[in-house]
Amino acid sequence: MPGHYSGSFAPFTVSDPTEHKLMSTTWHILGAGSLGTLWATRLARAGLTVRLILRDKARLASYRAAAGLTLVEQGVEQTYTVFGETPDSPEPIHRLLVACKAYDAQGAVAQLQHRLAANAELILLQNGLGSQEAVAAQLPQARCIFASSTEGAFRGGDWRVVFAGHGYTWLGDASHPAPPLWLDDLHAAGIPHAWSTDILTRLWRKLALNCAINPLTVLYQCRNGELQAHHCEVATLCAELAELLECCGQPTAALDLQHDVERVIQATAANYSSMYQDVAAGRRTEISYLLGYACQAAARHRLNLPHLQQLQGRLVEQLRVRGLPRD
Repeated sequence: MPGHYSGSFAPFTVSDPTEHKLMSTTWHILGAGSLGTLWATRLARAGLTVRLILRDKARLASYRAAAGLTLVEQGVEQTYTVFGETPDSPEPIHRLLVACKAYDAQGAVAQLQHRLAANAELILLQNGLGSQEAVAAQLPQARCIFASSTEGAFRGGDWRVVFAGHGYTWLGDASHPAPPLWLDDLHAAGIPHAWSTDILTRLWRKLALNCAINPLTVLYQCRNGELQAHHCEVATLCAELAELLECCGQPTAALDLQHDVERVIQATAANYSSMYQDVAAGRRTEISYLLGYACQAAARHRLNLPHLQQLQGRLVEQLRVRGLPRD
């Protein structure tokens, strides 16, 4: 996403846990990054049963030593005792929030496949496009719900998440439009959300926003707001991305794209994009699920988008120079 959401902290209320059905299905959360732990702490705060799935015994030992997850919100710290486990724990999984990186999603879910109940539901909270379809294809018996979030959070250390700005989460299932009953859990946890009947449109729109902003912040080594000095390049990319969206059957996602990109650049002017932060920290980026996915879609439709393709080439070269994975 193009940096952390920097809106004001709107007040919200959390339902009294005693008013909520505490015997609801356990929330298993895969991925202890910023969004995964942000969801885990708020669900736990609402009195819901949460289990955090950690990749191995070493991470589990580290987590147990920390004695829980700490949420920092508006300068106030609170630690929540959330049960931790490894993928080989025996308990069946009925509901799984997949909050790991796009490139890890398929492999991480495969490790848990033997634990998924016949009626399991997965909430896929990944950037870009491509990973969601891949996970859904490997789990035809499960219900896979796609999610798109503008919530801002970052890790303030191991097992510590800082809530950087309130946003919104849209959820939807293109093949099964009826909303699930567990949306009540999100309401109880104070997680602003909406069920979307056009979730793919939202995901395509966010993909385009990311493609217009994130790669340029890496190439120019700048904060989001500094892209205002590259107005013409941003405008050209937006025109090509809008053409791609139209060609991919997403005309609604193409509407006023440039205006929305400019709004995001201004709203997050002081922030560094997530891709910039990944490159700066020497981490693998999600290029394959953002710019790579867009360029592959253009190739499938035999659509010539020279500036977008050139941008991908420049970014891949930058990653090569830095010794980072190019996929």
